[in-house]
Amino acid sequence: MPTFTAADGTRLAYHVRGEGEPLVVLPGGPMRASAYLGDLGGLAAHRRLILLDLRGTGDSAVPADPASYRCDRLVDDVEMLRAHMGLDHMDLLAHSAGASLAILYAAAHPQRVRRLALITGNPSALGLRATPEDRLAAARLRAGEPWFEGAFPALEAWLTGSGDFDEAFMPFFYGRWDDAARAHDAAAEEQTNDEAGDRYFAEGAFTPDATRTALRALAARVLVYAGGLDGGPSPALARRAVTAFPAAELAVQPGAGHYPWLDDPEWFVRRTVAFLDA
Repeated sequence: MPTFTAADGTRLAYHVRGEGEPLVVLPGGPMRASAYLGDLGGLAAHRRLILLDLRGTGDSAVPADPASYRCDRLVDDVEMLRAHMGLDHMDLLAHSAGASLAILYAAAHPQRVRRLALITGNPSALGLRATPEDRLAAARLRAGEPWFEGAFPALEAWLTGSGDFDEAFMPFFYGRWDDAARAHDAAAEEQTNDEAGDRYFAEGAFTPDATRTALRALAARVLVYAGGLDGGPSPALARRAVTAFPAAELAVQPGAGHYPWLDDPEWFVRRTVAFLDA
């Protein structure tokens, strides 16, 4: 297992899958070990995936300073990984909460990014957040599912603040609630550093106006990728995120939830490779 050392001395690990041109991958969660990404539906057959375990997750060490879990504090870790890999510039893919980290990295180091793929990305770094209304509207699209009647009230209670997080509504995060989705979801608790996740979006992590201004210098092509059934981000929110970049395009995968490489691997890989190879 390859490792490198962050600027503050924390040992960070990454995992390499596949062969070919490198693609640095930042996981979401927030602060979930990169293992949940697998080979991204077969994307490793086309690119050498460099999957970073963020500090305090997976095989990476716990930092001495818990405040360093904040999203903006992780930008230096990504830059250290790039330098460690010897990449003058890199293609970067980020999922979910990892998208905000990737956006901050691109704003801080625009010359180091060749292509940027934001997969069902949380655009908080741009001052955009999925609302409860967004999530409930997406959930209502699943009214024909056999699990809907038991799951929707739990989701609505959680989003409106009248109930706690409930595993009953996890099917809404997947385009298909099959055995693969259940296994993927079941692994989340063990793979996630909850303390780190609570600090990831802490106050001060984002300065959206400054980030948007800095992104004007980004020459890289950007792919903003949404699932047709995902509520966070919804395709409409993803479309708003596109406007923050000088050169960006939107892709919406039909029937996909928050983990599109599980819902239709062939569609996901085909569309992502087309962007990376363009």
